[in-house]
Amino acid sequence: MLSEIAHFKKQSYNFKILTLTNLIYSIVLPVIDIFVAAYVMRSSNDPVKVVVYQLTIYTGIPITFLINGYLLRTFSIKTLYSLGMMLSGISMMVMMSLTTLDTIGIGVAGLIMGMSFGFYWANRDFLALAITNDENRNYYYGLETFFYTIIAIVIPFSIGKFIEHQSAATGDAHLAYRIVTGIVVAITILASIMCFRGNFTNPTEKKFVYFKFDPYWYKLLRLASLKGLVQGFLVTAPAMLIMLLVGKEGALGTAQSVGAIIAAVVMYIIGRKTSPKHRLFVFGAGLVLFAIAAIINGILYSSTGVILFMLFLLMAKPLLDLAYFPIQFSVIDILTKKEKRSEFAYILNHEAGLYVGRLVGAGTFLVLAYCFSVEIALRYAIIIVAILQLASYWVAKDIIKKGKIENLNAPILNNDEPVTTVLLTNNL
Repeated sequence: MLSEIAHFKKQSYNFKILTLTNLIYSIVLPVIDIFVAAYVMRSSNDPVKVVVYQLTIYTGIPITFLINGYLLRTFSIKTLYSLGMMLSGISMMVMMSLTTLDTIGIGVAGLIMGMSFGFYWANRDFLALAITNDENRNYYYGLETFFYTIIAIVIPFSIGKFIEHQSAATGDAHLAYRIVTGIVVAITILASIMCFRGNFTNPTEKKFVYFKFDPYWYKLLRLASLKGLVQGFLVTAPAMLIMLLVGKEGALGTAQSVGAIIAAVVMYIIGRKTSPKHRLFVFGAGLVLFAIAAIINGILYSSTGVILFMLFLLMAKPLLDLAYFPIQFSVIDILTKKEKRSEFAYILNHEAGLYVGRLVGAGTFLVLAYCFSVEIALRYAIIIVAILQLASYWVAKDIIKKGKIENLNAPILNNDEPVTTVLLTNNL
């Protein structure tokens, strides 16, 4: 333990501040990801409205990525990053203030939450790219995943039990949700205070909108689209399945917490001990685990199936993220030097690739729900997108292989090192 603390202290000042900021904000992420969807489900008893809410979120994200790029010319990245965190609490306040959860109200709350995610992820991705290199990105994401998973043990269980207890004691579950919303707002303020302690700098290149890229970039966009296929399900499916098949927020929290300790330790070890050459294996393992989770849910479609789905998901999602983000950043590292563009230009365009996948994934659910039934959608839409996402393995493999070629073709400096300081040559 002491050696791990010493290793963390060796990291740069901004590395530590960004990690601590994300650690504080991660306390509210399970609330945003799980219990807001559960609130919509409880209040409307309509899984389709949950998916509509998610679609409006995902529509707000790319729009805000674009707005964020222009605002970075005037405002500091710390201000916009903090704004993203604060908007998540505001979105929940809007949701709780609605007397009736109609489509318009859900859409407005979803767009505000999408703006929150847009400001948060646009600036977080840029800062993570700026303060890390290819050698310590596995550690960075392994460390974040470790803390996120530990928090995923305590927060869902505690909030689920609190909502369940308040509902039983007062008969007013909405009051419990409003109290939780107040806590979320307070935590986002603390995260913002931590963020302002960092010495973060804005992108130096002001132009960030491009419509033509190097062919290598389009390979990553294909990978992003496949990743986006399942993102909507990873957020809303657990809440919908548990509220339908189990029925209580307490069970929702318990299911999120079961197995999380093991997952946290495994993710930290993987992040700490693996190198770039292991990323493809880690990515493939995450894809397989998610496919297994989807198939189990489709076959069983019961409370037992939901619990097993959640357990596999606890391992699959962090494995996918731990491998995906370093691959994405490595491609950006190469192309920013090759095309002489701002990193933010690629971060913005990458979001468009994710959005296409999200629309297809959520659209698959809605088509199955309207043409057949909600049960068919919940059972088989996840299986469809999970199987399609398996193609990501070969796309990622091609990206890594192409990265080696790009590095071999890079100009050589006097010290015989390629111009691209962050390489993909170790990825295989």
